[in-house]
Amino acid sequence: MADLSLSELAKEIFSGAGGMDNVQNVAHCMTRVRMTIRDDSKVDKAKLQKIPAVLGVVDDEQLQVIIGPGKVNKVAQKMADLAGVELGEDLPDPLIDGKKKVQARAEEMKATQKSKQKSSRMKRILKDISNIFVPMIPAFVGSGIVAGVASVLGNMVTAGTLDVTVWQQYIDVMNILRNGLFSYLVIYTGVNAARVFGANPTLGGVIGAVVTLTGMNPEAPLTNLFTGEPLTAGQGGILGVIFAVWLLSVVEKKLHQIVPDAIDIIITPTVSLIVVGLAEIFLIMPLAGFISNNMVSGINWVLNIGGAFAGFVLGVLFLPMVMFGLHQILTPIHIQMIDETGSTLLLPILAMAGAGQVGAALALWIRLRKDKELTEMIKGALPVGVLGIGEPLIYGITLPLGRPFITACIGGGIGGAVIGALGGVGAIAIGPSGAALIPLITSGHKWGYILGLLAAYAGGFVATFFFGIPKEKLVEEKSAEATTAVLSATTEVFSSVAKGSIHPLEESSDPVFAGKMMGDGYFIEPKNGKIYSPVKGTVSTIFPTKHAIGITTESGLEVLLHMGINTVELEGKPFEIHVQEGQALQNDTLLADVDLVAIKQAGKGTSMMVMVTNMDQVSSHTLEKSGEVSSGVEVMKVTTI
Repeated sequence: MADLSLSELAKEIFSGAGGMDNVQNVAHCMTRVRMTIRDDSKVDKAKLQKIPAVLGVVDDEQLQVIIGPGKVNKVAQKMADLAGVELGEDLPDPLIDGKKKVQARAEEMKATQKSKQKSSRMKRILKDISNIFVPMIPAFVGSGIVAGVASVLGNMVTAGTLDVTVWQQYIDVMNILRNGLFSYLVIYTGVNAARVFGANPTLGGVIGAVVTLTGMNPEAPLTNLFTGEPLTAGQGGILGVIFAVWLLSVVEKKLHQIVPDAIDIIITPTVSLIVVGLAEIFLIMPLAGFISNNMVSGINWVLNIGGAFAGFVLGVLFLPMVMFGLHQILTPIHIQMIDETGSTLLLPILAMAGAGQVGAALALWIRLRKDKELTEMIKGALPVGVLGIGEPLIYGITLPLGRPFITACIGGGIGGAVIGALGGVGAIAIGPSGAALIPLITSGHKWGYILGLLAAYAGGFVATFFFGIPKEKLVEEKSAEATTAVLSATTEVFSSVAKGSIHPLEESSDPVFAGKMMGDGYFIEPKNGKIYSPVKGTVSTIFPTKHAIGITTESGLEVLLHMGINTVELEGKPFEIHVQEGQALQNDTLLADVDLVAIKQAGKGTSMMVMVTNMDQVSSHTLEKSGEVSSGVEVMKVTTI
């Protein structure tokens, strides 16, 4: 089926989600369209999964349709445009008007309570963490790559390869661009956290900025209440900021309830900043600093001591964490490690999990090459998998098959073991993974990371090739090979699908059919609308617009009957179909009654095209009739390879 346009794809997703009226809002992350659904019972996951370009569907607190990077933002924006709202803004609910408001509000409260009952506290926390950091990922990627380039150029200047007088200014500019994010990361975190927790975003940014201790007298610094030592700027980092902004949301909401409206604009922000700011400086910063320092040093200690074993365990477990959404909690840990040590040793190891997926997918491609649907999905998902976007491979290929998901995890563990054994392989920024992470690996360790990637590719490939192919898929593959063997000695007889004049396909008025872009065969200019099956076989597809029927013969030939030219635009109105998918056919089985007059009145052609679409399985074909023919007579023979 041809690729859908963005508008068509957006409409299909809305339809599978239960209609536009059933979608409360639309947003997206790097790979998924995320929808908040009003009535889960109206969602048709099977329909969503059949949409071309959809790589998978996850139904959690939000309905998540996996599209893949680069395209997902365009699809989500098109859905918002169709709904007439801004991206992320609630769609209008047509059920809410007049007397229905109270009832709708009651239903909303009921749904909210039900959602809270179904959703664990941990899931809500992970979702909040994800919502804080996902909008910042493009900035992390861009700033990280700029920092990586600046680091490489700086090393070349130090080594004397580049002239310092020429290149130092460029390096300074890149460092300024990098610091635009990392120097003020606590402020961006505060703003996003406030949006997530329902506080004022600007106040959240101010609470984030408190961590920088701007304005403190360096000669008489504030002291840590627990140790008596001077407080240092950035102590507690983003972990402290997130907790402080959550506290801000609690205080601010409470004040809005008790402060009179006339003075709310003055009292609420002032009291909120004083209360939360004091708590942040004297309690949260020292405690969060203690936690983050020990957490970072603890992780580094485990990696240094555990070596290959620690790397293997982390590499194996990361994909299950991604599957359950638990990986989002690692984002602030990575950022804290970068802030304190200049790099995160954890990210390169975890990135091996995606490389294991790539190796597993390659093995599936080779072992199950007869499965065209699977191989097409792999071809589409592999390029982004190599670049570190593993969700299409996870949700579209390995996880549904079961075994390959486990062997892919083993491949990730092997790559993690290599990284852990080498030690010191860190990333200076977060965001990308896979091969795209190479520019962000610390100087002197890029080849170590590449070696880990290759080990994960190989590990995932070998484990899947020998142990990860599902038994039922192997049976299907053998069956497909047997079918190919049958094809070598088969000649299929094609009959006329209607009474009329028969013509070779190249005489068609449609250049697509005349050019045999979809296959070769014949067409009939019919004299009546009784359309019969051209071959003995099984109905494999009936197009939604009823204008085309796919048939698979016993020998494996794929035959397409296309009724009329450009009749897809008639939305099925002239066609009455008499068969259903999966039904066995004989050459004289009546497939459809077609209203030829309606087609002509719509300005469309009435040619009945019959094509073999898998011509790679055909050694020869001969059209044996010309001129006027009756329905059901032998008109063509096709010999398979």
